[in-house]
Amino acid sequence: MNTSVTFEAKMIEVVASMARGPVFLAGELMECLITFTNPMSHLSTSATSEMLAWASAQIHCQFHASESRVALPSQGNKQDVQAESNTVLIPNRGERGQCVLDTPPKILFCDLRLDPGESKTYSYSEIVPIDGPPSFRGQAVKYVYKLTIGCQRVNSPIKLLRVPFRVLVLQGMPEPPFPQDEEVSPSNPFLEEEEASRRDARPLERALDMLMVTTSRRCPHMFNITNMRGKVAKFCIFKTVYRLGEDIIGTFNFSEGDIPCLQYSVSLQNEEEIQQQYQRRPGQVISVTGHGRHMESCLHTASSHFSLPIPLNVTPGFSTDIVMLRWRLHFEFVTAREPMEPPTVLQNQSEVTVWAGAEHVDVDTFSWDLPIKILPTNPALASYMSHFSGTNSITI
Repeated sequence: MNTSVTFEAKMIEVVASMARGPVFLAGELMECLITFTNPMSHLSTSATSEMLAWASAQIHCQFHASESRVALPSQGNKQDVQAESNTVLIPNRGERGQCVLDTPPKILFCDLRLDPGESKTYSYSEIVPIDGPPSFRGQAVKYVYKLTIGCQRVNSPIKLLRVPFRVLVLQGMPEPPFPQDEEVSPSNPFLEEEEASRRDARPLERALDMLMVTTSRRCPHMFNITNMRGKVAKFCIFKTVYRLGEDIIGTFNFSEGDIPCLQYSVSLQNEEEIQQQYQRRPGQVISVTGHGRHMESCLHTASSHFSLPIPLNVTPGFSTDIVMLRWRLHFEFVTAREPMEPPTVLQNQSEVTVWAGAEHVDVDTFSWDLPIKILPTNPALASYMSHFSGTNSITI
């Protein structure tokens, strides 16, 4: 008689979830709930308690550069992180590139025992480092942030659970985004917990208030658009500093022009420039990426306008030792070399008029770039359009 015995694999489910969403401002408090569960039913005949020796969590930022565009020092821009032993915690083990920033690991627990069907949840909180780069996936460089939870059974390799998230950095603001005000008013001993919560929220509130003030200032900028033959139009834009998710609105007045404009287009673009000392080749071409375009035919049009939305998932302008990201509006114009008479409508003519354009027109084309500044937005708003979920899980 053959007898078979089935052993159910021991396992613990680990789930990490960022309750507020996967987007944060640098300097903001990040909170994550990490739940450890023994999924075995207590009714199972083979159900046993599960043990974990320890678990810890920390933030790290991984940097990766294109070898064809970026020349890094000899330590290399490509290294697969492998620990000599799987019992040593290295949060970026197995990832390409360099770890350019990490926070000290925080121990979640030691010697955790979970009975069948039991779960335990731990809260991890950490200030997102304010001196790091923003999250960015460019053509030449990438900066990627992850929260890494490391856990280990006794006499077993360390297992890593990574939760990617996005970091927005406030650069180019008129003052530090998180001013430290001294507490001069007496605190209420009965409201200490509420006051502590308010203190945690104050830096984010101050940063967002400053962001709103900076991007809400409207000061019309007027530009005369000309080419070698004369004036084409007058262009007006109401501000040049925006935050993610806003619409860029501009108007053209062609009635003041001497040169007929047949067509114009406006593109929202960013320029990714490698700093000179890290360029692979002298005079290396700047990488340009488009994020929206408006095109319109405007012959015999007195005025026109455009509206270009700034996507929530793009990276605001920033600068590090290696790369600089700038934003601009790129204009292209098609103009006629000769005057073009508009169609005439007689007073006694019917309302419906058909006008056939010229079959051949000699044209000139020219372009113009207008630098603009793009700043972050409320991270809660940016979370709605993030491709990160803020949640991940692993079974160990």
